[in-house]
Amino acid sequence: MNHDQYEAAYLSEILRDTKTIALVGASPNPARPSYGVMRFLLSKGYRVIPVNPGQAGKEILGQTTYATLADIPEPIDMVDVFRASEYLHEVVDDALALDPRPKAIWSQLSVRDDLAAKEAEAAGIKVVMNRCPAIEMPRLGL
Repeated sequence: MNHDQYEAAYLSEILRDTKTIALVGASPNPARPSYGVMRFLLSKGYRVIPVNPGQAGKEILGQTTYATLADIPEPIDMVDVFRASEYLHEVVDDALALDPRPKAIWSQLSVRDDLAAKEAEAAGIKVVMNRCPAIEMPRLGL
C-alpha cells in the first residue's frame, strides 16, 4: 500500500469499525499530544486503553494504564502509536503477537516505518502512518 496518501474511505472504515483503541505512549501530562488525542477519542465514544510502562497501574483520564499491549485483558481493534519511528517495528511485533490481533495499527504524525507496515499488512492488519485520528475524524466528518 502507498502510505504517502490514504483514500478517505480507507480511513473512515478503520475509524468506524474501531471500538477499542490501545494508545501506546500515553502520557498523563495534559501538555502532551497523546493526552489530547486520548481525551478526544474518549469524547467520541471509543474505549481507549493507555499503554505506558512507566505509568502501569495508574490512571490516565480515568482509564487504567498497562505496561504492554500483551497486558491488556481484552481484545483491541486498533493500536494508536505515540512512539518515535524507531520504535514502531517493536509495537507492530507486539501487536502481531496478540490473539486476537488488532484490525489496525495507526501511527501518529511523523511516525513511519514502511518495513513494519509491510509486515503488519502481510498479517492482515490495516496500517495508517503519519496521521492523527483527532485531525482525520473532523476532516472526514466522523
